[in-house]
Amino acid sequence: MLTAEKLSAFQSQLMIEKQELEHRLQDHGHFGLERSHPHDSMGELSSYDNHPGDEGTELYEREKDLALNEHEQYELANINRALQAIEEGTYGTCIVCGQDIPMARLEALPSTVYCIEHTPDRTISRHRPVEEEVLTPPFGQFEYDDHPNESVVYDAEDAWQEVANWGTSESPSDFVNSPADYDHMYIESDENIGYVEEYENFVGVDMEGKNLTIYPNKQHERYEEELDEEGIMTSFGDLPPYEREPYTERKRDQ
Repeated sequence: MLTAEKLSAFQSQLMIEKQELEHRLQDHGHFGLERSHPHDSMGELSSYDNHPGDEGTELYEREKDLALNEHEQYELANINRALQAIEEGTYGTCIVCGQDIPMARLEALPSTVYCIEHTPDRTISRHRPVEEEVLTPPFGQFEYDDHPNESVVYDAEDAWQEVANWGTSESPSDFVNSPADYDHMYIESDENIGYVEEYENFVGVDMEGKNLTIYPNKQHERYEEELDEEGIMTSFGDLPPYEREPYTERKRDQ
């Protein structure tokens, strides 16, 4: 049975610890969790231009903040429960079995209201940071991503490719097969933009789909060279003799 002197000492100690905890949580904004995202504290707008290693570091810090905040909130709840037990005259006895809590345990852990056999502090938290739910590939979970005509619909993957075209945090060492060019540092970087087939850049017809016309340009030259290398004819039908000749022969004749 606790004496009035011991009970008063425990109450004073609990009040001091409560004030310290509340001030600490208020001063650092619950370990920064009052912000919506770690980027807020850094002035960042998105993850696109940040290196994956930096994103991993920020996620680790977020996980640590969650654990520390959860621990302090839990300790604050225990202190409030212990203070309430003092007011109700039940402090010093286990709320499960009603047996007296050893003095040594109360001195080591004044906020407890459980004996060692019935303490719930043997569980492991499974609370995870919400950032883990959004740190997924930049496409694959938005509208049109599973559209039947995915090849012609502008979806999230196309949006990512358009942004990544200006550069990403990736380097050749981040790939299993290193790209030969820095313009190929993102998924399907060789995909045609604005057209499907190469010949769409230099082949035209009239409004009725007739009078096939070739407009020579660099894409046309490259296309002819690729056909010559493969040893195949063009699929444009009956072209003028000039257009039917392999590009390499025309260039040599010139």
